[in-house]
Amino acid sequence: MEERTGNRTSRPEIRLVRRGFTDPEAAVRLLDGPGLHGLATDPVLLDALGATADPDLALFGLARLLEALDEPERHTLRDTLTSSKPLRDRLLGVLGASTALGDHLARYPRDWHTLVTFEVRDIHPGPEDFRRQLHTRVFGNGNGNGNGHGNGDRADALRVAYRRCLLAIAARDLSGTTDLPQTAAELADLAGATLQTALDIAVGEDPAAAGLCRLAVIAMGKCGGRELNYVSDVDVVFVAEAREGSEEHPAVQAATRLAARMMRLCSDTTGEGTIWPVDANLRPEGRNGPLVRTLASHLAYYQRWAKTWEFQALLKARPVAGDAELGAAYTEATGPLVWQAAERENFVADVQQMRRRVVDSIPATELDRQLKLGPGGLRDVEFSVQMLQLVHGRTDDRLRSGNTLEALAALSDGGYVGRADAASLEAAYRFLRTLEHHIQLYRLRRTHLMPREDAELRRLARSLSGLINDDTRADPVAALQREWKRHAVEVRRLHEKLFYRPLLDAVAELPLPATRLSPQAAKERLEALGYADPAGALRHLTALASGVSRKAAIQRTLLPVLLGWFADSADPDAGLLGFRQVSDALGRTPWYLRLLRDESAAAEQLARVLSAGRLAPDLLLRAPEAVAMLGDPNGLAPRGRAALEQEILSAVGRAGSAEAGVAAARSVRRRELFRTAAADVLGRLGDEPGAALDAAGEALTALNAATLQGALRACVAAWESEHGDLPTRLAVIAMGRFGGRELGYGSDADVLFVHEPVLGSLEADAARAAQAVCNRLRTLLSAPSPEPPLLIDADLRPEGRQGPLVRTLASYQAYYRRWSHVWESQALLRAEPVAGDAELGERFRALIDPLRYPGTGVPERDLMEIRRIKARVESERLPRGADPTTHTKIGRGGLADVEWTVQLLQLQHGHELPGLRTTRTRAALAAAADAGLVEAEDAAVLDAAWQLASRVRSAVMLVRGRPGDSFPGDARELAGVARYLGYGAGHSGELVDDYRRTTRRARAVVERIFYGP
Repeated sequence: MEERTGNRTSRPEIRLVRRGFTDPEAAVRLLDGPGLHGLATDPVLLDALGATADPDLALFGLARLLEALDEPERHTLRDTLTSSKPLRDRLLGVLGASTALGDHLARYPRDWHTLVTFEVRDIHPGPEDFRRQLHTRVFGNGNGNGNGHGNGDRADALRVAYRRCLLAIAARDLSGTTDLPQTAAELADLAGATLQTALDIAVGEDPAAAGLCRLAVIAMGKCGGRELNYVSDVDVVFVAEAREGSEEHPAVQAATRLAARMMRLCSDTTGEGTIWPVDANLRPEGRNGPLVRTLASHLAYYQRWAKTWEFQALLKARPVAGDAELGAAYTEATGPLVWQAAERENFVADVQQMRRRVVDSIPATELDRQLKLGPGGLRDVEFSVQMLQLVHGRTDDRLRSGNTLEALAALSDGGYVGRADAASLEAAYRFLRTLEHHIQLYRLRRTHLMPREDAELRRLARSLSGLINDDTRADPVAALQREWKRHAVEVRRLHEKLFYRPLLDAVAELPLPATRLSPQAAKERLEALGYADPAGALRHLTALASGVSRKAAIQRTLLPVLLGWFADSADPDAGLLGFRQVSDALGRTPWYLRLLRDESAAAEQLARVLSAGRLAPDLLLRAPEAVAMLGDPNGLAPRGRAALEQEILSAVGRAGSAEAGVAAARSVRRRELFRTAAADVLGRLGDEPGAALDAAGEALTALNAATLQGALRACVAAWESEHGDLPTRLAVIAMGRFGGRELGYGSDADVLFVHEPVLGSLEADAARAAQAVCNRLRTLLSAPSPEPPLLIDADLRPEGRQGPLVRTLASYQAYYRRWSHVWESQALLRAEPVAGDAELGERFRALIDPLRYPGTGVPERDLMEIRRIKARVESERLPRGADPTTHTKIGRGGLADVEWTVQLLQLQHGHELPGLRTTRTRAALAAAADAGLVEAEDAAVLDAAWQLASRVRSAVMLVRGRPGDSFPGDARELAGVARYLGYGAGHSGELVDDYRRTTRRARAVVERIFYGP
């Protein structure tokens, strides 16, 4: 070979780099070595090396092999390499992909002849071929010679013989002679032959045991399905029977000895390494059960005690070794049990939960590298196929294959899976299994993780025929990552979809020649998924998915996933009904169809919102075009007061009347109510419950304030169009939860109206104008309409309902100076200007500050009055029949308890502590704790109770669509409230218990602070 000259690389090294070598200098040294001498300039050999997964590794393995051979064998191999392309491709393909098999050839160099043997065969080897080869190696050829091992240790001989067969399988695989299914089948057949040979060794060592029993070995898992990996546990189950004249107990003991010895022969590590672990943990009772059972014992267990996953495992059961007649009897007896499993109670939930447990058990550091167990991995394919098999295989025996790809093809041919979906799933499965095979083949180690090292990723990418082309040659690793992620995403999508596909086959006229579920079977499946009215659900599905329209086609694609999302809610029926109503309203709208088809996140959000309660769907159905905001990544972020007010005032300005202006404001409010409710249901308002509660209160307050501002502008404009300039200025003061920015979805808007005549106007004229505008405002905001009403409550005004609706600022001042009661000072603690003339609002705030933050604190008579009023409210205003322990507003430890306690502290200390001068309950409570007025632990108790009571009220409104201060009596509505509050299915009672415990603790604090010793 030419050498390096100066800093320039010689031409041979350049040629090697172009062929994919990463260490050309080492390659040059190997090519100049004695074993390869004369082949260094052979372009055919160099091209063949360059076509391997790792040319450097292939060359190193070839050099080791040639060095290990004696001179005659070396010449034979060299001649064969140059003259036989099939052998050359097979040998170099193995050496470039597997360092473990390269080590085997270096240790047993004559095994390269195995590749010649398989080169001339036109048929695929089967179980008997492998069994014959293993027996020849282990037991000899009839002359007592064991082909290299003589009568030496048979366990070692079995390991060597196994790897010799594995070498041939890998060579055929890597050279493209066999495809993935055939390679996996050959690996399974080799495993079966190995188990049989190990059993034969065990029988030879213990012939007495063999005389007592018949023993059959049943392969499970991938071995049973003839889809085994290169390196995998081999799952088995043992079944035995006593031979004629033998007792059952001694026979089972003898069979256990044979089975245990067989397992050790395969699993133990010797000087020749190990083969693979034999795993018998899929047997009845797992590792705690007996290793060997009789057929009757197996059946008794499966009929009485087996769990759903055990029948799923039996789907792949196949006799592979031992007594063939007994093995066949086992599968014949257990087969019918497999196809009855789908009728078990909670069958679907059990299978889904098992899949979730598998994903949850993956270490976080491995989740993004898992080819087998992770989302979008091989398990998703297998679970999807097996679920459909177990459901439909009861009546269609074409589906009863233990092999994943065969079963998938049968499901597609039968119409249970669409052909395009089946093709995508098959392609992804083949790709992922090929990745898994090539990763394992490198070191012959059991792993399902994508490698991290660039060199390993490069080798893996180059090993995949068809992946590397002119476009990807420069960066094969990136091409590999893209292809893997593409398939993983597709697998996950189809996994989520396929489980529900049978329901659509039952109700839709799909272009499939398949046998479909009967309506009764579909109803049973819907009921199993949690639909309370399966017949009604089936009607909705029929209406949505039938026909050949574009709308029906898109809904047929979407519904399988939506059904699952609906089933995860407290009220699947409501979700499905809501979806039908929205689709009926928008199904012919092009943007809606595109949204459903292209935005999977929007579809999921729509499903969650529709099945979470009545409020959001009711708002959506009044103007379904609001679905569009679900397709916008920022579409559910609440809009601020300024943006809302600008939009509303602009719409009001374009309106021709007060009625039209207020209607426009109410329309914006309805849309924004949906935005906030949807964001709340989907958990978009904050990571913590308190933050989400505050965000909802802020959003609803801003929305009502902007609506009031717009409605006031519309009513003033209408008055002025009829009478001229308004003779007064108006301001709206928020009170109660509105003033505290703590509104819930069902809250009224508590307000005070204040006006001030403009200079030169008569006070009587100004009062009449203000009264007319405010009355019209209240009427139009609450008038019957498709939009939700905004109820204006002005009962906190001076003299209550008996007093004038609107007063001048001077009238308020006179009233508060002469007639104000302590409860009015308490109510004013939450007064906040929100609409109308801002300067007038601020003057009103200045007027009331001395009343709500009195400089002398609260006199004892006022303190007694506050406590008396509070006690009267508790005794008289609690609705008849209401449970005081669960009434969120007036009940024990509820909102009133906490708010009155905080407000008492504000009245007493607000003049001296600026932090208490706030309209917000939680902020005032925190300030009181900071000032030492309340112990930190007591403040935390009160805050927790106030938050929980507020969240329960919001949840009740979201779920029922109407306000409520107590937990719903309907079980499904209560379940919806519990789901909103973060409690899982079946934990509604736990929510109520937690509420009572939290409010009981709060009431104890209130007793100490509010009522005193």
